[in-house]
Amino acid sequence: MPALASHRRIRSRSTKPSPAVGFTTAALAGVTLLSTQSATAAPSEPKPSVEEVQKKVDDLYRQAGSATQEYNRAKEATAEKRREVETLLEEAATRAEKLNESRRALGAYAAAQYRTGAVTPTAALLFAESPQAYFDQTQLMDRMTDQQRTAVSDYETQRAAAAKQRAEATKRLESLTDSQQALRVSKQNVQAKLAEARALLSRLTAEEKARLAAIEREKEAEARRRAEAKAEAEARARAEAEAEAERQRQEGDQPPPETGTDTGTGDGSYAARAEQVLAFARAQIGKPYVWGATGPSSYDCSGLTQAAWKAAGVDLPRTTWDQVEVGQRVATADLLPGDLVFFYDDISHVGIYIGDGKMIHAPKPGENVREESIYYMPIYGSVRPV
Repeated sequence: MPALASHRRIRSRSTKPSPAVGFTTAALAGVTLLSTQSATAAPSEPKPSVEEVQKKVDDLYRQAGSATQEYNRAKEATAEKRREVETLLEEAATRAEKLNESRRALGAYAAAQYRTGAVTPTAALLFAESPQAYFDQTQLMDRMTDQQRTAVSDYETQRAAAAKQRAEATKRLESLTDSQQALRVSKQNVQAKLAEARALLSRLTAEEKARLAAIEREKEAEARRRAEAKAEAEARARAEAEAEAERQRQEGDQPPPETGTDTGTGDGSYAARAEQVLAFARAQIGKPYVWGATGPSSYDCSGLTQAAWKAAGVDLPRTTWDQVEVGQRVATADLLPGDLVFFYDDISHVGIYIGDGKMIHAPKPGENVREESIYYMPIYGSVRPV
């Protein structure tokens, strides 16, 4: 008997990958993608060195100093405009009262006209208490006509003046608003610079802060050496000048020069004023720097110089930019106690020279008024207020 053929159906293989195979493929793809991204990703920026941080912080403090002067100038402008507006408002109130007086006078004349205008002369005579009373009233109305013209003219004058004053007050108020906006912007600039400097310093490790302190000490030592060299040069120059003066006196048999307060400025009172300035400045040593402050408990740099010279009876402008324009320019080699020394190309800092290459100044936020070498910062120039 022949063998029967097999009728079993052959099952076809599924082409759908198993879950395990799909997961493996996705994982491999992810690894490849991550590897590619890692290979092409930009390297992170290197951490700045302590020296770079120190330079950046100094620059931020300098920028904050410049922004402080902008704030001081905007503050002065705002205060001046506020005073102008207050004066205008007071004048406008007085003008309004005069206008009301003129208006009341016109109202009185208008009422008088109304009372008499509706009555004929014959009726006025009939109703008058007496013929004399009628003639008196007629004369009064004739005189009131001239007075009324004056009242109308005065009213128009006062009304025009009041309108002009209102327009001027509106203009000044707009200017005041602009100044207040500039003041806010200047304040924000100062705060932003100081916040950035604090953020940089806060990220330093203890070791880096120690290194930064060492850099500051090195900088101070170098400034001190330069100040001492300046003091020695000044002493030699004085000794040579005195020796030369003595030699000339002996050769010419001249009397010795008079001693007094003359400092070579041509004004014998300058030294006396400088003593008052320095006495005031020394009394402020130890008080904190606060930007925008003018004393008596704290100062910024130009606030201190302004207050010190005011103690000697001299009014200086508020900002370093304006103070540098006052008085006589002097070379660093010719500095005398009391002179103002300005720093940086943007003239954002100032100190009071005390001699021997040193000054008293309000340094920067977080520090106090102190004595320091004038060579601690790049010198822009110097002024002798006279």
